[in-house]
Amino acid sequence: MISSFFGKTKPINYIIVLAFLFIFYWIVRILWLEIEFVPQVILGNIGVLTILFFSFFVVNFIVKRNKLTKTNSFTILFYGLLCILFPESLMDNNGIFCSFFLLLATRKLLSLKSLKDIKYKLFDAALWVVIASLFYDWALLYMVWIFVAIYIYEPKNIRNWLVPIAAFVGIFLITLSVLVLSDKTGFLLNHYSFTLKFNKEIFLEWSKSSKLVVYLIAIIFIGFWSGIKIGKSGVGRIASIRLIALSFAIGIVLTLLEAAKGSFPIMVTFFPAAVFLTNYIETIRKSRFQEIALILSIVVPFSIFIFEVLLN
Repeated sequence: MISSFFGKTKPINYIIVLAFLFIFYWIVRILWLEIEFVPQVILGNIGVLTILFFSFFVVNFIVKRNKLTKTNSFTILFYGLLCILFPESLMDNNGIFCSFFLLLATRKLLSLKSLKDIKYKLFDAALWVVIASLFYDWALLYMVWIFVAIYIYEPKNIRNWLVPIAAFVGIFLITLSVLVLSDKTGFLLNHYSFTLKFNKEIFLEWSKSSKLVVYLIAIIFIGFWSGIKIGKSGVGRIASIRLIALSFAIGIVLTLLEAAKGSFPIMVTFFPAAVFLTNYIETIRKSRFQEIALILSIVVPFSIFIFEVLLN
């Protein structure tokens, strides 16, 4: 039933996922952050929620446009389930904005496979990465991701290697101008500290977190399995899958580096994880086993969420 329902791309699928996300967003905010119901706070949260909703539409657009999966709604389902599995992501405004701009960068970077307007796409991708770094400084690591994409698609044109640098300088100058006008020039020095801290307590806690460990192991295994299946099928998506895998790896590094400073931007890994999970579900031939896998994918995040609510 679930496989047949989300196996199609109907508007009702998105409405259901976003409706559940809307409910859980406010549950998380009320229970964990204990927000005050005043106009300023409510409007701020509505703005963050709007960006989160837009993220789902960007995810859907990227998947459809680049044919990363078959025609279904599994990717947005898994993206929503990951938000429920890690309710911390719904409390992190910077993580939501950072993830959104990285999705915009992903959209441009994956479209390089058409080999059309490469310089414009590289500039846009780098621009969105730099903007994402305004929320988490270590997001600049995704610039490496852009240079890898250049190496994959068109490495011989030296101008392509200079485009991301031009985008970085452009956004830097615009940001600096705005900060000078608002008398907040110290923001750049304070924000882009790139400090490497080792918080023993956080990493010991992480090592005991079965949820995170299982998540990493499962996505790495499923991503590796998806890469093998796609490579054998000869669909021609292997370059895109490699870029998505690199995005996941950089996202994990970003999360670890920011976790040492007390943040948890795990949402930046949700898109590649959702794509890998969808590709894995699509490899299950027997509908009965596919249905069981989907049921478990839904039951587990909800069960963990309820358990954490009870503990809270």
